[in-house]
Amino acid sequence: MTVLIAIPARYASTRYPGKPLVELNGPDGRKTLIRRSWEAAMSVRGADRVVVATDDARIADHATAFGAEVVMTSSDCQNGTERCAEVASKLPGHDIVVNLQGDAPLTPAWFIEHLVAGLRAAPEAEVATPVLRCEGAMLAKLLEDRRHGRVGGTTAVFGAAGRALYFSKEVIPYTGQSYAADEPTPVFHHVGVYAYRPAALAAYHGWQTGPLERLEGLEQLRFLENGRSVLCVEVAARGRQFWELNNPSDVPVIEKMLAAMA
Repeated sequence: MTVLIAIPARYASTRYPGKPLVELNGPDGRKTLIRRSWEAAMSVRGADRVVVATDDARIADHATAFGAEVVMTSSDCQNGTERCAEVASKLPGHDIVVNLQGDAPLTPAWFIEHLVAGLRAAPEAEVATPVLRCEGAMLAKLLEDRRHGRVGGTTAVFGAAGRALYFSKEVIPYTGQSYAADEPTPVFHHVGVYAYRPAALAAYHGWQTGPLERLEGLEQLRFLENGRSVLCVEVAARGRQFWELNNPSDVPVIEKMLAAMA
């Protein structure tokens, strides 16, 4: 089964305009967010092709300059999944399309490798996405963001055999208790990566945005609202810290995590 990794990147982010071109300090110097995300994708074993998908010439020129393959997509794409659907239609013949969002450069390669393996092993699933069990420190960070009105990470709840029940920018499920920093909790952080079968992407592009997707601003809810099966694949951090760049305040957090990886 051939695997294509697409990295959706748009300049006109509502919360953080120009985000893909923001530079992040790391042990290997200053590199843009989109470059670090591309390098993360290039380290994934079993990926047959990696492309940056954008509608912006500034991002395209920058990505081409550091060696990435670029696919230009429509400015009408509402989210990364729609952008991946367009990429899949332009580059047919892949069995699995992975959406590695351009704001997640800390995504470990094994997250994606396990995600692809999970989708391959579950023929009934049309989409798969990784989830990471929160320890107390991560849960505290998510709750702190919500208390201060910031949109931080997304959480996921799922039932039997990993089938997704819901995703939310609120912290779910409610636990009502405190945990030690390294104590496992019943809350799962949704990692913003997806693996799709091409047919699921083709269907997605024809659906209207539903009320839950509109309220939460979470693209994966469109699959649930249309009765499609989304598989949650639990992954292990293996001591690695993980965070996405959602707000300007996340830049120093990610830079600190990059330094810790040296």
